[in-house]
Amino acid sequence: MHSASTDVLISEVGPRDGLQSIKSIMPTAQKNLWIDALYRAGLREIEVASFVPAKLLPQMADATEVVQHAKTLPGLTVMALVPNLRGAQTAIEAGVHKLTIPVSASAAHSLANVRKTREEMVEEVRKIVDYRNQYAPHIKVEAGIATAFGCTLQGLVAEDDVIWMAEQVIAAGADESGLSDTTGYANPAQIKRLFKRLKAAIGNKAGAAHLHNTRGLGLANCLAAFEEGVTSFDSSMGGLGGCPYAPGASGNVVTEDLVFMFEAMGIKTGINLDLLFEARKPLQAGVPDEMIYGMVPEAGTPKGFVPASQGSFS
Repeated sequence: MHSASTDVLISEVGPRDGLQSIKSIMPTAQKNLWIDALYRAGLREIEVASFVPAKLLPQMADATEVVQHAKTLPGLTVMALVPNLRGAQTAIEAGVHKLTIPVSASAAHSLANVRKTREEMVEEVRKIVDYRNQYAPHIKVEAGIATAFGCTLQGLVAEDDVIWMAEQVIAAGADESGLSDTTGYANPAQIKRLFKRLKAAIGNKAGAAHLHNTRGLGLANCLAAFEEGVTSFDSSMGGLGGCPYAPGASGNVVTEDLVFMFEAMGIKTGINLDLLFEARKPLQAGVPDEMIYGMVPEAGTPKGFVPASQGSFS
């Protein structure tokens, strides 16, 4: 989880979730510069790639090289997304510290996203865990529940289905299971209800909130999750990536805005906002044609603003 000097862990998913959902392909050297800049700002968990066939996602063709570069940064947890055992094997060979497996609560989304039923995906989690146990027991496996709050394909997703999926992946051996608002459907009341149920069902194996800002509720939903005891949040620099079905809306919660909210509230993230804003430059340079969002970087921090993490930067 997060270190003793921080109250929440912000896990940056831009290099994976952001870059894989846009047309532009960021050159490997530029990705490495961006990851270095994020690390300098204080981010200590970064999802740097997904291990999928390059013909399906050319944006991720350099996954192994990016992982190997990120591993040179001391104290950084290097994460990658893997949809199946084959991807997990390649990621483990590359040297990742943590695997995340997308498991959908929506039957329709599961088939569309990974071409497997939900039951088949639970089986895949079990295979990945068995492989991990045998060859790389130090690696963490996280199975996040996608479409936990609703689905563009089937609409409503029953809350019982979400909790059932989380219980299944933990029973299959995953170290933690968090909830993802893949399509930006969630509202704060729903977030509180589901995270409360998640914790009741799987206890301290309840993982991160991966929330999207598609309908403008990203930060409100993060705060609701925090109030329910969640201390790990996925977000994306500049809100890059996320939902292609909501034109004009940023997808993921914007890292910069999320860090500002927590720091302003006296909740330590361990992230330096000035250096975080600096890290937007290598991102924008790497994908010059993409829109980069963020309210706080544009407005600047308020006069006299003192972040909670002040003094804890090494």
